[in-house]
Amino acid sequence: MSQNVSSVPAIRLDGVTKDFGSVHAVKGIDLRIHPGEVVAFLGPNGAGKTTTIDMILGLSHPTAGSAEVLGLKPRQAVARGLVSAVMQTGGLLKDLTVRETVAYTASLFADTRPVDDVLESAGITHIADRRVGKCSGGEQQRLRFAMALLPDPALLLLDEPTTGMDVEGRRTFWSTIRKDSEKGRTVLFATHYLEEADQYADRIVLIANGTIVADGSGSEIKALASGRTVRATVEDDPRRIADELRTLPGVDEVELRGDSVRVHAKDSDAVARYLLNQTTARDLEIEAKGIEEAFLSLTGDSEHPHEHEEMSR
Repeated sequence: MSQNVSSVPAIRLDGVTKDFGSVHAVKGIDLRIHPGEVVAFLGPNGAGKTTTIDMILGLSHPTAGSAEVLGLKPRQAVARGLVSAVMQTGGLLKDLTVRETVAYTASLFADTRPVDDVLESAGITHIADRRVGKCSGGEQQRLRFAMALLPDPALLLLDEPTTGMDVEGRRTFWSTIRKDSEKGRTVLFATHYLEEADQYADRIVLIANGTIVADGSGSEIKALASGRTVRATVEDDPRRIADELRTLPGVDEVELRGDSVRVHAKDSDAVARYLLNQTTARDLEIEAKGIEEAFLSLTGDSEHPHEHEEMSR
């Protein structure tokens, strides 16, 4: 990016809290995001994601703690064109064409990238003359993306960026994001497509009940959700085998369907040894938890968020 901001964190939150009367929406967040990182910001509804993003954008102020964006107060960074945001709704005039919308937005800034450049980056050059009202939901999202790219921001915040996009649209979008991050642009995005976060983010930050409960790569997040699932076919007295499996240490759950047994356990090796050495089990499979199961495991216990292990960066 054109701005020389690489010597400071793109986002720095220190002890940030946010209260709305008696409601404690954010309960103390410490976060550093470095230039060029692509970070997924995930959490269930009501976890504090939107409130935190609002503070990063300077739309609201912390009740306690401090927030800095590129070494500046959030509103200063936004005013200088260092920050852009792509939100899900609003901000589009249906009677303008795609090109007219981008050109009009460009007129609001003192210095922007050429309109044709951002249309190409967002993958919407071919619909430049289409009226916004005739565009699909995914095309309108890509238009918002093009508008956000105009000031060549050092930090880009995305809220559900690929909603409504088809598979090819998503692939093109994330290809653009990765190329920009290699040049130093920082991206923070919220999404309900958990596999998308796992595939495209350098780092995942999980928030629940107003606090960060996990912070790491996709593989690190999945590793925090302890346990694996063992599946096998057991034809000899499956009920007896299921009962014996329940007595093994670390076994959380045993499910029997016909002659198929499914075991969730912290020590999957012990389950596998028992099945292979003590029974005639066949077709044995061991499966680690996916990103969705990790998400539910790490954010589901909102009463005790601090009991979850948090990784340092």
